[in-house]
Amino acid sequence: MPTVTIRPVNANDHAAWLPLWQAYLRFYQTELPAEVSAVTWQRLLDPQEPTHSALAWVDGKAVGMVNWIYHRSNWSIENSCYLQDLYVDADQRGLGVGRQLIEQVYATAKAAGCIKVHWLTHETNATAISLYEQVAERPGFIQFRKAL
Repeated sequence: MPTVTIRPVNANDHAAWLPLWQAYLRFYQTELPAEVSAVTWQRLLDPQEPTHSALAWVDGKAVGMVNWIYHRSNWSIENSCYLQDLYVDADQRGLGVGRQLIEQVYATAKAAGCIKVHWLTHETNATAISLYEQVAERPGFIQFRKAL
């Protein structure tokens, strides 16, 4: 197992974060305008924003990324944490990097006073589901949405 270091992104990490972000978008067969990615990056750096990011590093190379958002809930006084984006380089999968990124979000959210961490994945993402069933509960809710 390689030694993995996980740390929050800083302004110097854009060149490491962006390829992982773009690979994540390709994995989900989606494209975003460059402006959206640029604004997302700026939000991740802004301490006034509720959105955050961390990178997993192995031998000086970023091999994984996680982005999360703190938000209010009508079901609790405390905030919740939505783990929105998680991606590990294909060559690093199965080595525990994804689990460590999730654990980083758990620790950070707990320190920020959140009551829970929740996320979604596509029903065909069997590899991720296998990990998620080990580190969280699967409550059975089905997502519905409508683009506006």
